[in-house]
Amino acid sequence: MKNEKIIHIAVIAAGIDEEYQNNIITGINKYTHEYNVNISCFASYVNNEFSGSIEVSCFAAHGGMLKSKRFDTGEYSIYNLINFNAFDGAVLMTNTICDTETKKNIISRVTDSGIPAVVFDCSDYPELCNISINNTSAMSEIVNHVIEVHNAKTINFISGPLSNPEATDRYNAFIDVMNKHNLPVEKERIFFGEFRTQDGRQAIEEFLQSGLSLPDAFICANDAMALTAVSALEKAGYKVPDDVIVTGFDNIYNARNFTPVLTSVDRPLEEMGYKSVEIIMEILKGGKPSKHIKLDSQPVFAESCGCHTHNSEDLMKYKKSTYKKIENFNSGIGMLNRLIAGLAETEQVAETMDILSKFIEELGCDKFCLCLTENWQDSVVDDTPLINQDTKYSSYMTAPLIWEKGQRRSCGYFPSRKMFPEPIKKGGNINYFLPLHFRERCLGYYIITNSDFPIYSLLCHSLTMNLSNSLENVRKLIHLNKAMDELNRLYVIDPMCNIYNRNGFINLVDVRFKECAERHDTIMITFIDMDGLKFINDNYGHNEGDFAIQRLAGVIQDSCMNGICARFGGDEFIVFTAGVVDGDDEAFIRRFNSKIDAMNNIIRKPYTLSASIGSVIVTTNADTTLYSVIKQADEKMYEVKKLRKNSRRELIK
Repeated sequence: MKNEKIIHIAVIAAGIDEEYQNNIITGINKYTHEYNVNISCFASYVNNEFSGSIEVSCFAAHGGMLKSKRFDTGEYSIYNLINFNAFDGAVLMTNTICDTETKKNIISRVTDSGIPAVVFDCSDYPELCNISINNTSAMSEIVNHVIEVHNAKTINFISGPLSNPEATDRYNAFIDVMNKHNLPVEKERIFFGEFRTQDGRQAIEEFLQSGLSLPDAFICANDAMALTAVSALEKAGYKVPDDVIVTGFDNIYNARNFTPVLTSVDRPLEEMGYKSVEIIMEILKGGKPSKHIKLDSQPVFAESCGCHTHNSEDLMKYKKSTYKKIENFNSGIGMLNRLIAGLAETEQVAETMDILSKFIEELGCDKFCLCLTENWQDSVVDDTPLINQDTKYSSYMTAPLIWEKGQRRSCGYFPSRKMFPEPIKKGGNINYFLPLHFRERCLGYYIITNSDFPIYSLLCHSLTMNLSNSLENVRKLIHLNKAMDELNRLYVIDPMCNIYNRNGFINLVDVRFKECAERHDTIMITFIDMDGLKFINDNYGHNEGDFAIQRLAGVIQDSCMNGICARFGGDEFIVFTAGVVDGDDEAFIRRFNSKIDAMNNIIRKPYTLSASIGSVIVTTNADTTLYSVIKQADEKMYEVKKLRKNSRRELIK
């Protein structure tokens, strides 16, 4: 229906290219396509070593590699952009966000907005709907299976952190089953990790150094730790499952296609994502769904425990899937390398937009919007401490590049509270908001619409970082060029009189002089020396002396017409004029005297501004040098000064 309201739902997540997040978002997107809902996913690629998400297993893709608090702060800035009042509901994957304060801030803002919201595997907020997966029953089935089917008696457990509710459920399920079978639980055989890939390897290394006998099985709380545990055991000379059983939890892609195929637990992650939007829609229609929804998970018994399952992916399917991943990765690498090379050449914002627009189509999106803070080009000091304002978006944003189905345009300024530079007029869109920043300083963000690139490609993070770095390089070049211009100005301009100094005069006039010599033009060099500066300094102070020099410089500048004037040093000035005729030297003196008389009447000082002037007019040729003409003018000026001094002495007598 034409008048039917378009529903807009915000999704908050970190590390959306990881399997846990990917699968949930896939479920969310499925609902979006079926029911014409608009989704806006605000995502960061934070360098977590541990996240509340049970599927941090793949976070090694960028987790812990940069180890930069300042970078993480910049990534989290994307959550400051969200105006929850502009949405009808929110799906909060805050269990993928490591920083406690960031999570609290998001939850608080959602609660204040009053919109319905759904969280995952989190019972800390009873006012919100919580979708969780039954960890206990599936883990119990795994442990029972290992004991009852494979006759395991001695079992090691590699746990997640007990601060995580899912890790606690899995740990307690293991303990309960062991107790029911009257099997000992030795604390030396329990390793507490943080769901990280390296934890499985570390657990095996510590076990091998403990001197304990090899257990019958290693039960792991997730696949990431289980996979590295298998690799570490095989490196030590043990075969799985011949010498020891290893099981995992999550049934991720790598576990399903590992050798041996990993015994694990399959979790309905896509169903979780789909269900989350379904719940919000039910609330919006006046329904009252349960606040706590728990989905069942299923154990998958496979080769790593000694079972030969037919549930593993068909070899042909696996080969096709792997080839597609490699093909997409190689294609993405090629695109990214070409983009990086192009961005490295840019020195202006417009150049950056030109290069970027050439590659957007390869992302397979309908629309791409690059949005920058209105102050992103401001000068900053790199060693300044973290400033809260740096991580926030300005009140207004600019969108220098909006690409839509091959067409390019821009948007001057729009309020950041609107988030989109242009209003969305139809439903069924999936928008990914990704942060652009340098360290903790917020530069802006970009929106990529209706493309799976952010969730299927690990290269999306690399693209984002390179685009951020390119913008920062452009910003620095802008300020470097300004600094160079200022340095150049200071090199050739006298700061007190704001006219050329000796360097500026020689550099500029030398070129003009050579041109005149080639044409045999007639030129005039005028040398001017201020009278009585020592008297002014001695009697009225150097500040007054500077004032007098500045006023004299102004008079000279006004008098030289088309000439080039400069402060040659101290109280000496020089003027170069090309294309003169006989009598122009006297005309200059008349103009000068008239203007200096006017200046004395204006400033009304107890002293009189005056100067001695020497001008030389010559017709230049190849044998004429600028230095020789300046010397002639200087000598003539001193003759004038000498005559003026003698005249004053005669008057005194």
